[in-house]
Amino acid sequence: MPSKATEFRGAGLGLRRALLGPLSSMQQGAVDFLEVAPENWIGVGGRYGRQFRQMAERYPIALHGLSLDIGGPDELDTELVKSVRRFMDEFDVPLYSEHLTYCAAEGHLYDLLPIPFTEEAVHYVAERVRRVQDIIGEPIALENASYYAQPHRDLSESQFINAVLEESGCDLLLDVNNIYVNSINHQYDPIEFLDALPLARARYIHIAGHFDEADDLKVDTHGADVIDPVWNLLAQAYKRVGVLPTLLERDFNLPPLEELLAEVERVRAIQRDGSNAPEAMTA
Repeated sequence: MPSKATEFRGAGLGLRRALLGPLSSMQQGAVDFLEVAPENWIGVGGRYGRQFRQMAERYPIALHGLSLDIGGPDELDTELVKSVRRFMDEFDVPLYSEHLTYCAAEGHLYDLLPIPFTEEAVHYVAERVRRVQDIIGEPIALENASYYAQPHRDLSESQFINAVLEESGCDLLLDVNNIYVNSINHQYDPIEFLDALPLARARYIHIAGHFDEADDLKVDTHGADVIDPVWNLLAQAYKRVGVLPTLLERDFNLPPLEELLAEVERVRAIQRDGSNAPEAMTA
């Protein structure tokens, strides 16, 4: 399979099994890349395996994991990481990203939970990230996560993210919807938070919709259309980090494919505006 690492750019869409049929008949070039959760595709054979290989031959594939559990108390699953590395080799994957969260404690919890914002947690997480990167052979990217309660903090959210990335040497997956959701739920300015992140390490961007539980409570669902304040935050991000590869996340309540592709086109339009803006600033 020819190398696609240099082609990881533009606007992408998450590959869900429910979308395999529509995506297989999608016009070439409608998206620039596809993102998958490696846990959902490693070792998959049969009809789904064949369909995935066909998609991987047409589009670059990025990986966004669900179960690495980088901040949890359980032993690091190095066998999973080795499987991810083999998957990356097989499909010429340019990036493996995960969540700066934990998701297991004596077994999987099937949720992404916030790590305490403490110096002790920084050292613990950074050591585990370095072990993952030793196996992967390159930096991974960690996503700034949404959260709804934080029982213990000695550091601010941005200080914690900065410290983990600095100590581990990993990259940032910048999720602009998570910034917006957290800014409402935890009452901070999203632009100030954006500027406080280690933007020089940003490698990849996510954008998504969310659910309005109340005026002061937003839930990160990836099950709705992106709203204007989040689109505006994406444009602000491009002004600071440049036009990075950007994924539209949609996990359920899937609309017709043409509606998803219209949102992908909106990402591209903002990218075009960003590429014509003054040189990006990095922090």
